Amino acid sequence: MITCVKCKLSSSVLKAGFVRGRQRFLCKACDYHFTEEKPAGQLTERRRSQTTIGDVAKAVGVASSTVSRALNGHTDISPTTRQAILDVARQMDYQPNLLAQSLKSRETHTLGVIIPDIERPFFATVVSGIQEVATEAGYRVMICQSKESYATEVSNVQALVASRVDGLLICHSRETENFDHVKPAACRGVPVVHFDRVSNEVDSAKVILDDWNGAFNVTEHLIQQGARRIAILAGPESLLISRNRLAGYQHALKRYNLDLRKEYEVHIEFRTEEAVAALDTWLALPEPPDAIFAINYTNAFDLLVALKKRRLRVPEDIAVVGFGDEFMAAMIEPGLTTVNLHPYRIGQQAARLFLEQVRQKEDFQPRTFVISGELVIRGSSLKGKGELFSLSI
Repeated sequence: MITCVKCKLSSSVLKAGFVRGRQRFLCKACDYHFTEEKPAGQLTERRRSQTTIGDVAKAVGVASSTVSRALNGHTDISPTTRQAILDVARQMDYQPNLLAQSLKSRETHTLGVIIPDIERPFFATVVSGIQEVATEAGYRVMICQSKESYATEVSNVQALVASRVDGLLICHSRETENFDHVKPAACRGVPVVHFDRVSNEVDSAKVILDDWNGAFNVTEHLIQQGARRIAILAGPESLLISRNRLAGYQHALKRYNLDLRKEYEVHIEFRTEEAVAALDTWLALPEPPDAIFAINYTNAFDLLVALKKRRLRVPEDIAVVGFGDEFMAAMIEPGLTTVNLHPYRIGQQAARLFLEQVRQKEDFQPRTFVISGELVIRGSSLKGKGELFSLSI
């Protein structure tokens, strides 16, 4: 029984809607509006928990099933009741329970994405491409980053699968050598699409770069500029993209009858200190390289900074090229010659392969989509002054 806070009568008190999720009352005896005061502890507890359909039903005075039908647009609810339920749901900040809905429909319309590092422009741009295609198709995107850690990558996969994502798009960490966590048994049938750093152990759809041709072309460009002692700063030997780019580099040297010198091939984990250490080792050789190909563009930036500190001129003393383009490559002096990998296109295609798999279901045949890069030539490799130009590869 509710008592009027003004006249203390209870027989004339009626419900009169809601204010900020709280029941409003009208005392007809004294024509006074008021809201029900609840103990502070009860209010705190309510703020800590999410509003449920049951909460809305209790506030309106109808069954939970009626609230559910009204929120889902069923026509068997009167317009007045439906509007009252919608108003209360809005006032109480009701949000649908997506997990509960997924248990019923077996779909969450959520796409999980795992990348090594969101701070790197390449991966951030890939995510933008995924987001565009996924959003247009009605999917939300959940993003996780492994920070180049295998353990974190496995944990991310497990968390996304447990969250019942409808698909998983993944670029592996540099530490990943075991791929059991993305095989069908581990992913419980969730469609998996690999991009950039992929695994040939998993029969999945893939979006890859034409790493071999890209590396061949950028090495060939150095040779055409007069370089004869070309070193390569490669990535982990376990990483497929590292092996492919190394193979393209080696083939270019063979094509032009240049020696493959093991002292010019260094594998690192893409860390700055490793790149600088490799440079110092090369500079100490009786015949130091006259050009360096860094298969990761961030390491190319590391080399440019280190060479400047050592008062060596680029490209006159040593030419430097990278693999992967971003705005900084054109802003530094000299500009970095590199390969534009079209990361936005990579993200779009990865999302499209997922959608294709959803539509075709059991009829889907995993395939690999190859994206060709674009050689962008700037001052870091040109022995003389020249204009910027690009060449599709």
